[in-house]
Amino acid sequence: MSVDAVVTELLQALVPGEAPLLESLVQLQADTQEQSGLDDRTYLLVRIAALVAVDASAASYLVTLAVADEVGITADEVRGVLIALGPVVGSARVLSGAEKAMTAIASARRG
Repeated sequence: MSVDAVVTELLQALVPGEAPLLESLVQLQADTQEQSGLDDRTYLLVRIAALVAVDASAASYLVTLAVADEVGITADEVRGVLIALGPVVGSARVLSGAEKAMTAIASARRG
């Protein structure tokens, strides 16, 4: 199953009964990885970097980190992305991203 397909499934679980919203979110995901030409690991690490850069919500991290875990991306690799982003997006944005990632992980473990 492609990363885009797994992300779509997770979005459906996070936003049940919200067909118009879900449709819009799914359309944004459609074939993005295939069009990028990136392998699963690289694609997900780029997505994590983008989440930090835009100061995304914990729910966005939850979806991406769940899929990243499925493809074997380690905490050290995510940490490496955060370290690499520091000079580009600043320490406040990196710390915000790290906090939201931890919130998403804790939420997934409770759920």
